[in-house]
Formats: sequence, structure tokens, C-alpha cells
Amino acid sequence: MNEPRYPLLSLSRLRLMTDGEGITTLVAGAGCPLACKYCINGELLSKAKPRFVTPQALYELVRQDDLYFRATGGGITFGGGESLLHAEFIAAFRGLIGEKWRICAETSLQISPQQLQLALSAVDEFIVDIKDLNPEIYRNYTGGDLTPALENLNCLLRHGDKKKIKLRIPLIPNFNTPADCDRSEALLRSLGAKNIERFDYVIR
Repeated sequence: MNEPRYPLLSLSRLRLMTDGEGITTLVAGAGCPLACKYCINGELLSKAKPRFVTPQALYELVRQDDLYFRATGGGITFGGGESLLHAEFIAAFRGLIGEKWRICAETSLQISPQQLQLALSAVDEFIVDIKDLNPEIYRNYTGGDLTPALENLNCLLRHGDKKKIKLRIPLIPNFNTPADCDRSEALLRSLGAKNIERFDYVIR
């Protein structure tokens, strides 16, 4: 079987408390099934050319910060794009590094159930970009169908550590309202969510 490879766009080192616990390196990858209207990574995802790296090659790129990761409980955060499109790679990377670093994944959960199961076995912490839980608002903003993301969210909340699942609800100018955000939050809490962050998109 061929070794999985990650479509690496960029590395952002020495990030503190912005992508999960401790000091992290953000590993940005290409590929996303959504087309969000205000995507902050849109230009990067459309113009940059990824280099495809093996788990060992990525380890060689990030190992210089091993001391920081261990001292602060930090590690690697996979972002994108949709990081969990590359769940097979993340699972292989976990197999390489063992438990010495924390692995976090930023995700919209627009992935297959099989990819989610791989992620559950390899990822310590999830940061889920909810967008909005009204199907019409979700489709208008992302161009995608809410159903698979919501099914995966239910699975994640049933089988993952709820304290390690951060759910982010944005107020999106021209797409949803504070009342819509209230409804999304209420639904998440009814599903058992514990860690919810609300924030405003700032459009420039």
C-alpha cells in the first residue's frame, strides 16, 4: 500500500493558544469541499501549489519545536482547507510520533464517516467550524449540504471527549443573525456539546 501524503501549503510555527492547547505548529493543507463566501484561506487555497509530504518528511519539518510542544502540552494542528480529508495521513503521522505531541484538527466535518473514524483514533482535540445549523443559511454561505456535517457532529459528540471538541459559531454578515446563532447554540447544547465559542466574522 502506498504511504499517504499530505498536500502541504504552509507551516506556521510557535502559535500560542490559538489552535488548541499550548504552543502549536499549524500545518495547512490543500483541499476543501466547501466554497464559503468569506473564506480567509480562499486565495491561498486557489493559488498556492502544495508539496506532497510523507509523515516522516513532515516530522522532519516540525521536530525542531519538540521542546516547546512537550513543555506546554502543545503539538501539531492540521488545518486547511478541510484537514480531515487527509485523515489517513493524520493517523499515519500519529503512528509515527506516538503520544508525545498533541494533535488537533480544524474541520467543518464535511468528510466521510470512515474519515471521521480514522480521526477519532488519531486526533486529541477538534476545532469544528459550525457555520450555522440552519440548512438554508448553511447552503447559502458554504454552497454545501449541512446533513453530512451534522451526522458527523453527532458521531463526534457521542464518541469523542466533549471537553476536547470546540464548536465555533460565527455571526456572518449578510448571512445569519444573532438569533440564528442562538438557535445553533441551543441545538448544539441539546446534542451534549460543552465547549462552544461564538464570534463575529470581520469583513474587510
